[in-house]
Amino acid sequence: MKEGQIIVIVAPSGSGKSTLIKRLKKDFPELIESVSYTTRPMRQGEIHGQSYFFVTEEEFLAKRDRGEFLEWAQVHANFYGTSKGFVEAEIAKGHHLLFDLDVQGTDAFKEYFKIRATAIFIAPPSIEELKNRLRGRGTESTGIINIRLENSKREILRKNDFDYCVTNDELETAYAELSGIVTKLIRE
Repeated sequence: MKEGQIIVIVAPSGSGKSTLIKRLKKDFPELIESVSYTTRPMRQGEIHGQSYFFVTEEEFLAKRDRGEFLEWAQVHANFYGTSKGFVEAEIAKGHHLLFDLDVQGTDAFKEYFKIRATAIFIAPPSIEELKNRLRGRGTESTGIINIRLENSKREILRKNDFDYCVTNDELETAYAELSGIVTKLIRE
């Protein structure tokens, strides 16, 4: 059986990554989103093993200390991590996995999987446009938007460090380019 592909989408906040990923999942049903581990409480409608693997902080830290995570992070009071075993088992079955990661997580994936993981950076057309998109959401304070913009500037400097870079200036054009890359990776 042919090994599955690992596709990582990496982008700064406000780049349109979530919209593009939602469309990819609809058009490529063979793409499976990885299931991460988390210590945060389960929310209504979530299912253990499908939404996340929900574990205690003690269980999470023990897995981390045994080196079972490809990447992990503490976000606010909760931990999140991607299991090496889960990813290895799924790609061994020929399943194609889709990841939505930050730059650090993507670096960890590329270091571990080397050429077995394809990283696609989604870039905004400009910092000014990114600022407009973040403000247009109307969901965050000016302070949070400024923090996101500073983080985004650092991330954008890395855009050519990955396997592909798609600039999301116009959604349909960006999606056509992204879906062309994914088609080449999993259907050809």
